[in-house]
Amino acid sequence: MLKIPYAKVSCDGNELVYVKEVLESGWLTTAGKAQRFEELFAEKTGAQFACAVNSCTAALHLGLDALGVAPGDKVFVPAMTFTASAEVIRYMGADPICLDVEYGSSLLTPAILKEAIARHPEVKVLIVVHFGGQAAEMLNVRQEGILALCRQNGIRVLEDAAHAFPASLNGQMVGSIGDVTCFSFYANKTITTGEGGMLTTNDEEIYQRVKLMRLHGINRDVWDRFTSDKPSWEYDVVAPGYKYNMPDINAAIGLAQLERAYELRAARQQVAEYYLSALKSCSWVDLPKLHVAAEEHAWHLFPVILNEGSSVSRNVFIEEMARAGIGTSVHYKPIHRLKYYRDTYALRPGDYPNAERIWQGTVSLPIYPGLSSDDLAYVVESIRKIQARKSVNLLTN
Repeated sequence: MLKIPYAKVSCDGNELVYVKEVLESGWLTTAGKAQRFEELFAEKTGAQFACAVNSCTAALHLGLDALGVAPGDKVFVPAMTFTASAEVIRYMGADPICLDVEYGSSLLTPAILKEAIARHPEVKVLIVVHFGGQAAEMLNVRQEGILALCRQNGIRVLEDAAHAFPASLNGQMVGSIGDVTCFSFYANKTITTGEGGMLTTNDEEIYQRVKLMRLHGINRDVWDRFTSDKPSWEYDVVAPGYKYNMPDINAAIGLAQLERAYELRAARQQVAEYYLSALKSCSWVDLPKLHVAAEEHAWHLFPVILNEGSSVSRNVFIEEMARAGIGTSVHYKPIHRLKYYRDTYALRPGDYPNAERIWQGTVSLPIYPGLSSDDLAYVVESIRKIQARKSVNLLTN
């Protein structure tokens, strides 16, 4: 029996070299490596500004603050996302308006958004999630994409791109489309800093606000103050900020990972294409619905949905895969099913039919660089065996 974890980090580049440089520099917190990481990340995404932080959650929080979200405001957020996408709205004292998603892709669509705007014309900010690494339909040739709808209705757009680097849409990189874009470098992402995130924007006013608020609202950069040739201890606090900066050790790992970003993404694509081909004949599995070319997808996740034809429930399937030595995960328990949001906002499953269908059957398969053809064949063979064995049991019982 093979042992195949759900996720595995690839650190085969210059990670040790760059971390050693940081350790030898004597300066371990935010400094030159973080600045360089920001510069190169902005270049990769085509954004004018990038601000490194200690998590994507921090980036989302800072983004909402910079967009002026205030207590009592309402913010659109899709139901199929990690809790961070909703919790940052509550950080601001605002209220989430949960939206259903498209079955198969878990993405917000222009049609769903258009209907939501008609029902909630007071909403002024949208958090759109590029689920699994695939960009939502932000742009289209008819000017009826998510971004155009928001512009027409005075809605600012914050892109939750925790899954979506490097990803693109119609040749434009995610990170340079909406007002603010937030990325994650958690350990299972396409590139990692261990823990960390990045916020990108083309709006200098937003950038300056984010840069100020990420470190206590101090009006001078710490690295600049301590590296100046002149006495420069003086600073002031001009806003009640947060402690969200990225240390140089994390940025050093990120720089090494960034050098290999497209190589790591391509390796994930190979895994995804194997699954798409090998599982397409399995009628009891609904494969991810794709709206972009494989090369534009970041392939952070490969979620399948066990449909009504499956001989096992999602939970039993996960247990059987674990017995076969294969790690899986679930992305996600939707927002409307989480106790806090369900009870606070009286959310009902029937209001989110697509998210409910996804939730009942979704399971994410292993997808990361380093999975061999033997590994992938074993995963697919195990899936087929589980279904076949349970089907036989059903017939004989």
